[in-house]
Amino acid sequence: MLHVGRGCPKSRNMKRSILIHPDPRLKKMCLPVADISDDRRALANDMLETMYAAPGIGLAAPQIGVLERLIVLDCAKSDADTAAPLVMFNPEVLAFSDEKGVYEEGCLSIPDQYAEVERPSEVRVGWLDRDGVPREQEFDGLWATCVQHEIDHLDGKLFIDYLKPLRRQMITRKMQKLKRERARE
Repeated sequence: MLHVGRGCPKSRNMKRSILIHPDPRLKKMCLPVADISDDRRALANDMLETMYAAPGIGLAAPQIGVLERLIVLDCAKSDADTAAPLVMFNPEVLAFSDEKGVYEEGCLSIPDQYAEVERPSEVRVGWLDRDGVPREQEFDGLWATCVQHEIDHLDGKLFIDYLKPLRRQMITRKMQKLKRERARE
C-alpha cells in the first residue's frame, strides 16, 4: 500500500492547483511516461495530496497541467486507516464487460456539476506501478467508473463529453462564469 509522503526520498508533498474546464490542456492526448523517476513518484505523491485535499476519489495528471499518462485514485478513502490509493503510470483498459453501469459522475476540473454516465460495469486495467512493475487488476462498481473516468482524462475526454450537446454547453458556460469569478478574487 502506498502511503502519501513515503517511498520517495525527495518527497515534498505539495498540493497542486487543479485546472478548471474549459482549459485546452484538459482536451489534449497525454504522452506515455517513459521513465518512472523519483520526480515522477514525487508528482504522484503531490497528486494524491491534491486529490485528498479537494476532496476527490481520482485525479489525472492533465488536471494539474502535466500532459503525461499518470492517474491516482482511491475509492475507499473514508478515513486514513482504510485508504487504498492506487498510482498508475500508463494505464490502459485491457478488457471490459458487456454489462453497463450508470453512476452520477463529477470531476474536480468541473466543480459542483454532476451527471449520470453509462460505462462498462467491469474493466481489467494494466499499468506500471511506482516501481515500474507491470500490474493488472479487475475493477467493478465505483472503482471501475473512477478508473475509466481518469483514463479518459489522459485521452482528452471529460465526463461531460458523454452528455447531450445542450447539457454540455450549459455546464461549460457555468465553468466559464466560475473561472471569471475566481479571476476577480
